[in-house]
Amino acid sequence: MNKIIVTGSSGLVGSEVCVFFEKNGYHVHGIDNNQRAVFFGSAGDTRWNQARLTSTLRNFSHHELDIRDRQGLHELVKKIRPDVIVHTAAQPSHDRAASIPFDDFDTNAVGTLNLLEAARQFSPEAPFIHMSTNKVYGDAPNRIDMVELETRWDYADPAYENGINENFSIDQSKHSLFGASKVAADIMVQEYGRYFNMPTVCLRGGCLTGPNHSGVELHGFLSYLVKCNLEQKKYTVFGYKGKQVRDNIHSYDIATFMQAFIKAPRCGEVYNLGGGKQNTCSILEAFLIAEEFSGLKQIYEYQNQHREGDHICYYSDLTKMKEHYPEWDITVSLRETIRQIVESWKKRINM
Repeated sequence: MNKIIVTGSSGLVGSEVCVFFEKNGYHVHGIDNNQRAVFFGSAGDTRWNQARLTSTLRNFSHHELDIRDRQGLHELVKKIRPDVIVHTAAQPSHDRAASIPFDDFDTNAVGTLNLLEAARQFSPEAPFIHMSTNKVYGDAPNRIDMVELETRWDYADPAYENGINENFSIDQSKHSLFGASKVAADIMVQEYGRYFNMPTVCLRGGCLTGPNHSGVELHGFLSYLVKCNLEQKKYTVFGYKGKQVRDNIHSYDIATFMQAFIKAPRCGEVYNLGGGKQNTCSILEAFLIAEEFSGLKQIYEYQNQHREGDHICYYSDLTKMKEHYPEWDITVSLRETIRQIVESWKKRINM
């Protein structure tokens, strides 16, 4: 039986990857220490998701380990010698990073290096899939000419009709400390692929979402937005008139792309991974869709100050991904994704 290591296994993407690959015949080794609860408090706790995996997956082993523990991580990879490594563990909030800069960098940059070196020593042939972020581009996308529409911003420059592609510069922009630590990890993953000829890939995610997200105000906007809607709590919109745009990709479609990469891996590759233009929405538009499925009016307040380094409009150009892996495509629409998030939160808050 093939073996896969998934870091951040109790998180949104990690848990989806665990379920997907266990169903596809892998023995899944999940690494998670519920650090999200440390970063975000009880609202970010993922123990419920860990319990779900442990109780429902026959070939799943949980490992309580912090990726900053270099020796522990190396010993585990040496023992398992995985056929695939999927690295989703991270400090994921650019707002939170400013108050915990060492925790952020040690988790995102050094933790990734710890895992890369363990992979090089003990499983160098294993495809190494790293969940990067579109924040590696910093706020440079805000310099693209924009047009303001009734409920959203969009690109006015025809060069970006399909979104941001992988040739977009990561230099000379404000990233947030989170974005900077993820840049360090992203470049290191590429370097291990190119320097050591290892099958590595950076997936620069847009808004990664799905029903198993423990969304909080500082990270996971769709999940948190829906939670606020169902609990009738006030949601705060930060700047840009609530018209800021994101592309949203369901965690299942992330897992299927990983499967495609594993079948035909490449060395030191980079892809912008998002829902693409067809799965974009602004915050105002997300309110309307959430209200449709919940039957409840969204309560919100507006603050004119936008978040540091926040994108006015960002969506991923999926052209390169589809050219390299033509059998892969988005299968879960934005509306279906939000419907699933509503149903999941209803169960969790016992509505």
